[in-house]
Amino acid sequence: MADPHRNPGLPLDLARIRAQRVNQPAVARRVASLNARRTVKKDHQAAWLVKAIQCMDLTTLAGDDTPGRVRRLCAKARTPLRADLQRALGLERLSTGAVCVYHAMLPEAVQALEGSGIPVAAVSTGFPAGMTPMPTKLREIELAVDAGAREIDIVISRRHALLHDWRALFDEVCAFRAACGDAHLKTILATGELQTLENVARASWVCMMAGADFIKTSTGKEGVNATLEVALVMVRAIREFEEATGCKVGFKPAGGIATAKSALQYLALMKEELGNPWLEPALFRFGASSLLTDIERQLEHHVEGFYSASWRHALP
Repeated sequence: MADPHRNPGLPLDLARIRAQRVNQPAVARRVASLNARRTVKKDHQAAWLVKAIQCMDLTTLAGDDTPGRVRRLCAKARTPLRADLQRALGLERLSTGAVCVYHAMLPEAVQALEGSGIPVAAVSTGFPAGMTPMPTKLREIELAVDAGAREIDIVISRRHALLHDWRALFDEVCAFRAACGDAHLKTILATGELQTLENVARASWVCMMAGADFIKTSTGKEGVNATLEVALVMVRAIREFEEATGCKVGFKPAGGIATAKSALQYLALMKEELGNPWLEPALFRFGASSLLTDIERQLEHHVEGFYSASWRHALP
């Protein structure tokens, strides 16, 4: 039986790609409406923040990562809230959507999450710059899948989008998709380096046509990472792709999302633009590290009535 959350892709349609246009003033107005509204409060806010935890790819992608740090991250993914807060909120079981690490840390992550049902995602294809040779990129994906990664976060070659060489980008992502086998493919556009919102829209469409199961904003290493403007352009591309094909593609904003308030804005955007199916981890993820700490502090305030110092919460 086919996995309902896999994107089979479709042939490249260059006419559709080239026809993509973005009304930048309209994008700015829509984002301003999200920034200006009052956030949900009390029990409703707590419920949305729990949802944000469930849709989180808890991530460590640092040069000084160690097996011990990854094991701590996985323990936090299994139990993202303190037991007393979880009981007060009436939660029987809560975990993050996934854990995301470098390939070298896969064995520790897979072992630490064994039996939890939490998938391990690995960044690949020369992350974050994507400047390694194509055979190396493909082998990196294959080795990550063999090591237990169930999701592969690849980076596209930005030059293809900047040069409008959409055929080259399509062929590249198709090859990555084939190398993933049964693992889900999340394509990172590095939107902060694509220069225009129209490039973001076109690259989103190309990656979805090539079979990407998720499209993701950023590596977290660019000068500009996730923004509501690029998120809006990408989720509307996802909506149009579903209308055209019937296939649901996931979305992952990543980089710079560090506060509960910003998480609520992205969740509101998903609900209003795509609907309830995109409020589940099968179709929506936050790429995050420090975000969980702020959400835990907000939930403690909801339960206890005061904010605690951040050092009282275990770091992810």
